[in-house]
Amino acid sequence: MSELILLRHREITNLSHFRIYRDLGDGFKAFRKAVTRMEPGQVLNEVKESGLRGRGGAGFPTGVKWSFLPKDVFPRYVVANADESEPGTFKDREILESNPFQFLEGLMIAAYAVQANAAYVYLRGEFWQIAADLDRKIREMENAGLLGDKLFGTNYSLRLYTHLGAGAYICGEESALLESLEGKLGQPRLRPPFPAVAGLYAKPTVINNVETLANIPPIISKGAAWFRSFGTEKSPGTKIFCLSGRVNKPGNYELPLGTTFRSLIYEHGGGIIDDRPIKLIMPAGASSGLIVADDKALDTPMDYESVNALGTPLGSASMIIMDDTVGVDWLVNKTVRFFAHESCGKCTPCREGTYWMHHLTRRIHTGEATLADIDLLDDVAAQIQGKCLCALGEFSIMAVRSGIQQFRADFEARVGQLAGVEK
Repeated sequence: MSELILLRHREITNLSHFRIYRDLGDGFKAFRKAVTRMEPGQVLNEVKESGLRGRGGAGFPTGVKWSFLPKDVFPRYVVANADESEPGTFKDREILESNPFQFLEGLMIAAYAVQANAAYVYLRGEFWQIAADLDRKIREMENAGLLGDKLFGTNYSLRLYTHLGAGAYICGEESALLESLEGKLGQPRLRPPFPAVAGLYAKPTVINNVETLANIPPIISKGAAWFRSFGTEKSPGTKIFCLSGRVNKPGNYELPLGTTFRSLIYEHGGGIIDDRPIKLIMPAGASSGLIVADDKALDTPMDYESVNALGTPLGSASMIIMDDTVGVDWLVNKTVRFFAHESCGKCTPCREGTYWMHHLTRRIHTGEATLADIDLLDDVAAQIQGKCLCALGEFSIMAVRSGIQQFRADFEARVGQLAGVEK
């Protein structure tokens, strides 16, 4: 693919500067077109027809999500989820730092489409420098008449605000994000009601990921059919794939959805370090099951349907690649430790389950466990499944259960090494 849509800053120098984005990047033309020449419903329908799916992990159709807001209930809000916390995910940060105006313009168009007059960018606490930079860019847009009252001589008004979290992974979950944005403890809400009905300040709210919103301006400028010329029928457009792990060229790669794992890893990522055999793929960062990297998997198209057929979702497309030097017991221990630390503690299955899974994975990795501990670990994970308030608990067991199922020998090889217990 030669055309970059989301990572255009790699082809246009200083695209993060207001004048460069406006003059060389055709910036804000889509927002002006939407506000002055299109009804909100037309904008929504164009996004719906494009088939754009949420790039934050769930892959839900964006236009359909916008249409869930109840009619005649105001005020409404749009919130950009910039709480990029998933291990192995670093795509949104590149957009925020190097192509921020395209993201902000997408947020503005989304606000117009759902008739919201205020929109928020919720950023993780470690992004304080990005937040300060976005505040400066918002002021530039205000001074240029792109934000404020009665925009372009119409009756539409819009304000943008940034909000910093405190670095909690759980605040990437949309209802916990809203709690944090309201100044409360960042913990998931009971649902229903869903944010579309009762979100920020109990009003209808749309929440979209940074990458999702960055797709909106070119869709409005060039049309749904243009967007559908990339990707697959059910997964149209391009996707930023975050590639990391045991590869020669880690980084962000913008490619059409439907590109194969093999192409990403070997053509774009330069293959495996020292030409070692590839062992497994985690396609959605820590929140994914382990895929055995055989020929079938490597030749699978990276789209929402095909990857899901391998037993784990595509998610945010944060590809962590492991070779034969990596023990799955070590990998699972690291993963579970993360989820145990980041669990908010609100629901018992997640709070207690992640603690005990970490206790067991640590014992296995350090050689203190018995064979029965492997089965106990799988049993604890099974008891968490389907019983948690939000997706964090579900995510925490994916590497555990798939790891034991696909790579049990790695766990058994560690049993009794320290304690001298017979295997």
